Amino acid sequence: MSNNILKGKRGIIFGALNEDSIAWKTALKAHEEGAQFVLTNAPIALRMGEINKLAEHCNAEIIPADATSIEDLTTLFEKSMEVLGGKLDFVLHSIGMSPNVRKGKSYGDLNYDWFLKTLDISGVSFHKVLQTAEKTDAMNEWGSVLALTYIAAQRTFPDYSDMAQAKSVLESIARSYGYRFAKLKNIRVNTISQSPTMTTAGSGVSGFDAFFDYADKMSPLGNASAEDCANYIIMMFSDYTRMVTMQNLMHDGGFSNSGITEDIIAQLTK
Repeated sequence: MSNNILKGKRGIIFGALNEDSIAWKTALKAHEEGAQFVLTNAPIALRMGEINKLAEHCNAEIIPADATSIEDLTTLFEKSMEVLGGKLDFVLHSIGMSPNVRKGKSYGDLNYDWFLKTLDISGVSFHKVLQTAEKTDAMNEWGSVLALTYIAAQRTFPDYSDMAQAKSVLESIARSYGYRFAKLKNIRVNTISQSPTMTTAGSGVSGFDAFFDYADKMSPLGNASAEDCANYIIMMFSDYTRMVTMQNLMHDGGFSNSGITEDIIAQLTK
């Protein structure tokens, strides 16, 4: 049921690849709540995904952009304001990729050129998005910018590899740019640390199924779904969270504050 909490708001949603992705579900929910937005992804991802179907449903224009390219991002923000008829109220950065993880490289045998690419795509691109938004003067006052992250930025998880460093960079950027944007235009910048989620990116990590089950048992509420994450994102885009900024917001069913749970104990004592 819609409450129109984003009525009249405009934005950009990065990273909608297919129906499993959090960005895809966020776009559906934003449309339902009255927002207008542009969908964007890297050209290669657009060819792989099914984004045209989403764009048609949401009456949204697709503007390809490589989030590591300042030139592409500048074009994206300028065209988005033109297409949407004004400045933006929200941006979702839902981007992450590690060539080392994709190609099965051990953490003790990283390809450092790929490592730098991981950092650029999954972390530094957030700074590029924020800086371009500032330089193009694309954001309205009291706007909201969000990026998706994971608790591996704070804790070690096998096989998450160099993505952990990228997420640490991402969260640090949110704090530093959150301060800057708050002082400039009352714009808030936050990250949401989501449960392991059955998305294309998540399921590409080695051993993901076992970890998904473990995290579910370690979370008193269970793993947070992609749909629930989309709902949280919509709330963060709304005017109900105008004073929340520079935060890493845990959306994980309680995983981050659980030492051990009855479900884990039961499994270990079988």
